[in-house]
Amino acid sequence: MTIRLTGQTPDTDTYLSLRAAGGLSSYDRDAADIGLKNSLHSVMLFDKDRPIGMGRLVGDGGCFVQVTDVVVHPDYQGRGLGKEIMSALTAFIETRLPPSVYVSLIADVPANHLYEQFGFRETAPRSVGMARRGR
Repeated sequence: MTIRLTGQTPDTDTYLSLRAAGGLSSYDRDAADIGLKNSLHSVMLFDKDRPIGMGRLVGDGGCFVQVTDVVVHPDYQGRGLGKEIMSALTAFIETRLPPSVYVSLIADVPANHLYEQFGFRETAPRSVGMARRGR
């Protein structure tokens, strides 16, 4: 097994496929096209030429950034690859963004334990995450 991490944004098919494989919610293809083009920073994991994981940062790059789309294909989970993705995203945050940037994420349980290793803490009860869909 030859796993390598690259700083690149997945194409739409890969993005939708990895999200589905990892049990994340789906998006319309048009929405994924728009979102991917507006990524602040993305990383991907490959086993040879097979895409097996990804993670993205979205936001304005100055005041607010969100960690999103962190997923490892189920065939490769439990090998520390999620940590590798988060290490790469964290390195970008710490070296390329202003020190005052507010970095947030919505954590699926039990992935919250992964994010805690990178300094993320629950904000409740001071604040709570809220979300909605466009329509």
